[in-house]
Amino acid sequence: MKAARIEKSDRLQRVLALLEDRAWHSTLDIVIGAGVCAVNSCIAELRANGFPIACRRVGRERFEYRLEG
Repeated sequence: MKAARIEKSDRLQRVLALLEDRAWHSTLDIVIGAGVCAVNSCIAELRANGFPIACRRVGRERFEYRLEG
């Protein structure tokens, strides 16, 4: 996958801004709060840009993400 650069991607900047509080955010929180659809792709692209993002599974079908550091 070719990751977008954070400097040129409004989509990635919105997701990063949401995660900057370093709290856990569900996939739905990110979809609604940042206005994106493919959360897992955004997270992968942010990681490719050097941002340490943790993921945890909550229950059977819910995932949450948090900016580390």
